[in-house]
Amino acid sequence: MTHALNLVWNPSEGIDLGFFMIRYYSLMFVIAFGLGWYIMKKIFERENESIDKLDSLFVWTVLATLIGARLGHVLFYDWEYFRNHLLEIFLPFKFEPKFEFTGFQGLASHGAAIAIIIAMYYYSKMILKRPILWILDRVVIPVASGAIFVRLGNFFNSEIIGHETTSAFGIRFLHDKFSKGEAVNATQIADPKEAYNAIVHDPKFADLLAQVPAKHPTQLYEGFCYIFVFAILFFLYWKTNARLKSGYLFGLFLVLLFVVRFVVEFVKESQGGFENELGYFSTGQWLSIPFIIIGAFFIIRAQRNPLATS
Repeated sequence: MTHALNLVWNPSEGIDLGFFMIRYYSLMFVIAFGLGWYIMKKIFERENESIDKLDSLFVWTVLATLIGARLGHVLFYDWEYFRNHLLEIFLPFKFEPKFEFTGFQGLASHGAAIAIIIAMYYYSKMILKRPILWILDRVVIPVASGAIFVRLGNFFNSEIIGHETTSAFGIRFLHDKFSKGEAVNATQIADPKEAYNAIVHDPKFADLLAQVPAKHPTQLYEGFCYIFVFAILFFLYWKTNARLKSGYLFGLFLVLLFVVRFVVEFVKESQGGFENELGYFSTGQWLSIPFIIIGAFFIIRAQRNPLATS
């Protein structure tokens, strides 16, 4: 079989401290927000802005990201389910068919982007006392860096993956093919971690391993591209006068990030949503188009009026 040589991805859930499990997905979010805080601290210092205002910016951004991403997933991708399970929107549980702890599954970057923009509007008016584009031009730099780690978290969770492929880049996502329960039932090994390991290493379960197809690791594709998005914004802010062109960095961020998202969607498995009603493009692509258009508008506006401040 052509996928036999592809990497089998069988990650542990996190770092087990005995009394507590640090999940890799959560760890990636902590790194993303921590690095973002550090980057914004350097930016505030350069702009002679009070560091006291940084703590509230951090809180607003964290809340906006998590709430917006969650609501984005609910409204854009899975409203048919959640309209009948409203409590599950903000609770990490499923109540049907049985009570189950699920964690927060489903975060949409488009929802996060909208919420961050709204939060930055109120932050700029109520706390920072500067034009909204001033903060948006700067906050997109740590947001771009954070997007890298969020996609790494998706990779550890074996979620948001691509179509099957015969490419050498394909990865065999064991946890995507077999849920914990399916791995336990198929191997008759009670511990899910041991069951997964047996499928990978025990020749007795070679037929199960053979069922795991190679798929595009679209999380890694996106994360890799976001490194360049971050690097471009970081360079333009620190090494050029781009920060003086109101709206330019914000617009560039929207164009670069959502063009990446639009392109990668071509090899990504469907996340659901409204794509069946709207034809060729996926839900993620349809949602990306307005952001790209808005970004292009701000780039053109900034070039025509480079010292605009509102």
